Amino acid sequence: MKAMKKILIAGIAAGSLVSTVTLAAVSAEEAARLGGPELTPMGAERPGNADGSIPAWEPLTTAPSCWSDGKPLCDPFSSDPILFTITAQNYSDHADKLSPGQIALLQRYPDTYKMNVYKSRRTAGYPQEVYDRIKANATTVEMVEGGNGLVNLASDAPFPIPQSGLEVIWNHIIRYRGGSVRRTYTQIPMQANGNFAPVQFQDQITFASYLSEGVEPNRLFFYKQSIQAPARLEGNVLLVHENIDQVKEPRAAWVYNAGQRRVRRAPDVAYDGPGTGSDGLRTADDLDMYNGAPDRYDWKLIGKQEMYIGSNSYKLAEKSLKYKDILKPGHTNPDLLRFELRRVWVVEATLKPGARHIYARRVFFVDEDTWQIAVADLYDSRGELWRVKEAHSNLHFASQVPWYAMEVSYDLVSGRYLPIGLDNEIPGYTYEWNYKASPKEYTPAALRRAGVR
Repeated sequence: MKAMKKILIAGIAAGSLVSTVTLAAVSAEEAARLGGPELTPMGAERPGNADGSIPAWEPLTTAPSCWSDGKPLCDPFSSDPILFTITAQNYSDHADKLSPGQIALLQRYPDTYKMNVYKSRRTAGYPQEVYDRIKANATTVEMVEGGNGLVNLASDAPFPIPQSGLEVIWNHIIRYRGGSVRRTYTQIPMQANGNFAPVQFQDQITFASYLSEGVEPNRLFFYKQSIQAPARLEGNVLLVHENIDQVKEPRAAWVYNAGQRRVRRAPDVAYDGPGTGSDGLRTADDLDMYNGAPDRYDWKLIGKQEMYIGSNSYKLAEKSLKYKDILKPGHTNPDLLRFELRRVWVVEATLKPGARHIYARRVFFVDEDTWQIAVADLYDSRGELWRVKEAHSNLHFASQVPWYAMEVSYDLVSGRYLPIGLDNEIPGYTYEWNYKASPKEYTPAALRRAGVR
């Protein structure tokens, strides 16, 4: 594939696989590069590229003048013009900076889908304490148990100078998301003809390090998701206790069914179990582009490449928009999407012999500045490209947290798709950062109270 021919190998051995032995942390000399002239505190390359199409990292450390505290996000780059547009007719001119899935979308919808490319602005930044933890922990954290577990974990990006594909994926899984946050958003299964019925959720996630009590060893975070609409699903609640090593101690999950008024264990909320309210368009480990235990795949770090990804997607979050303005038959409205040229890590996951999953191969493209997966190409058991996932991210100014404005999963076979995270028709700012969670909120006994209609 043409795109893969121009991948940049950045200090790693191409094709390296996670071994079954302990993988050592980086040296103090390597960690000292973080925050210096070469690397950002997150481990990204600080300088831009040779021709300037990717700029040097310049985080947005103060809120833009268009925004005030407590209000929905505004677009600080609304005056940026479109540099050029990639279409089904000219994508071959840009194929080295596109994933096979992005090309497949252009080919699947040649008359309506396109990619508007804007000036690249590497504005993602985090609180200083996050940077401090990452630098300190880089020399002590290690992967064990074949990469399924971590020891000495004390930061939000444990491997800022990754040496393997699984280290990159762990950075995505553990990346900083505000510590504890509650939000309201929609997930919208889209039919091929453009019909849709939104499912509104309220969820909250609290990382174990932000709870002062009631935390078991090996716990990574606590997650609770309740359905607020439609009425037929209202009151159903999912609770997850997420573990670091899920081979040693599998993810614990419970669901409360409001109709039955019953709490039960949910062992299928993992791997390729069906995603809640998704109409079969995503798996349990598809949410957040990828989550959960990595043990069913062999992970290979391909390297780094330049790629067009969704970023600074503030236009997509405008409250003046209705969902019908964003969601069109086959795909989202391309006039509302912003693509920028960035550097991404490329990681390939191949299903292990004897392991079961509906995706036999997955290729992830991970933004170097945030460790967020930006694109995922998903292949079926025949090796055919089946689904494409794209994420479109924003920076939340007050909290200094990059987050997905929308993640969307396209089914190339059925023509259906699933956007997740939109909140345009929900009044106000829908994120509550530094949510003061109690361990009691994350117990099975609390599910019934959370689901009361």
